[in-house]
Amino acid sequence: MSKVPTKIDQGAATPRTVLARLEAGNARFVAGGVSDRDWAAEVAATASGQFPLAAFVSCIDSRVPPEIVFDLGLGEAFAARTAGNVVDDDVLGSLEFAAAIAGVKVIVVLGHTACGAVKGACDGAELEHLTGLLAKITPAVQDVTGETAPGSGDPELVTKVVGRHVERMVVELTDRSETLRALVDQQRLAVVGAIYDLESATVTWMGSSPNR
Repeated sequence: MSKVPTKIDQGAATPRTVLARLEAGNARFVAGGVSDRDWAAEVAATASGQFPLAAFVSCIDSRVPPEIVFDLGLGEAFAARTAGNVVDDDVLGSLEFAAAIAGVKVIVVLGHTACGAVKGACDGAELEHLTGLLAKITPAVQDVTGETAPGSGDPELVTKVVGRHVERMVVELTDRSETLRALVDQQRLAVVGAIYDLESATVTWMGSSPNR
């Protein structure tokens, strides 16, 4: 039976223990042994407050809901979702709230294989407001290929850009936010990157803050 995090649970948690919890949750999801949840009980337990342990910046892709792939219930995590797990000012402010005010111990930037937004950036796609979003992925494309729009025909290239983009977003979180950087320096927060594989459902962890 699942258990909603309490204030005591959150206070006792560390970045390391929360990462272990996420890793175990993904292992359960992959194995098909996810937690037996009493959703009505979780609604009742969280109605008067929340004490989440993690926050995610993940893609809007319908196949990558972070709460599900990490076997999480109500009150366990915040989830900010944008195409290509792009970080903008609003996402950054949301994460500052999650970490500095709501008390999460881990922020995960979660990319995924065969990401459509990354493919769009590789192709130099343009579409009204989407154009500006894809421009935030272009630096990762340039890092990997030396070009701005090499095309998305090579799956291996797309995979490399996905990984590089996650790395850049992880760095951007603490580079742009003094609030998050201070929490990491105090070892109260870990900021980590990860890639979800659409075929295997497994999460591969990448570079992170020193707490990992």
